Amino acid sequence: MYKRILLASDETRESLVALREGALIARALAAEAFLLIVERATVGHHMADGVYPVPRDPKAALELLGLGLTRLRRLGVPCRGEVVFGEPATEIAACAKAFQADLIVVGHRRRNLVERWWSGESGAYLIDTVACSVLVARDMISDAEFESYLQRAEESA
Repeated sequence: MYKRILLASDETRESLVALREGALIARALAAEAFLLIVERATVGHHMADGVYPVPRDPKAALELLGLGLTRLRRLGVPCRGEVVFGEPATEIAACAKAFQADLIVVGHRRRNLVERWWSGESGAYLIDTVACSVLVARDMISDAEFESYLQRAEESA
């Protein structure tokens, strides 16, 4: 079924929590995973910043990527990943094509009306652009629960 799963995240730890569901799916399906961390740069950010923004903290994004890849490996999921800077939907679509993903898993965070307006129509663009399935992960698996999955995976390896 799904053998190449793209796990797409923004540069926040909260978004990795949402992707735990995708990590467990990758493990259950013995799929390869690609973890993509996207540092957002949109027209709204250009207008708000007044200049082309620079990544907030590239070191933090790389640490987040390392954390995510370590956890995927602890689950026994073959994986690789990358940090990119740009508009999330565009970057996710490009990565999905390059990785030849057959499933994209993205996290969801509730936002207020103004935040949603600034972010544009990323979800619709992504669904209309990619040729694979898209899962919006909403199952917020706690740290303790996810750690128990990691420990069981390591014990069974």
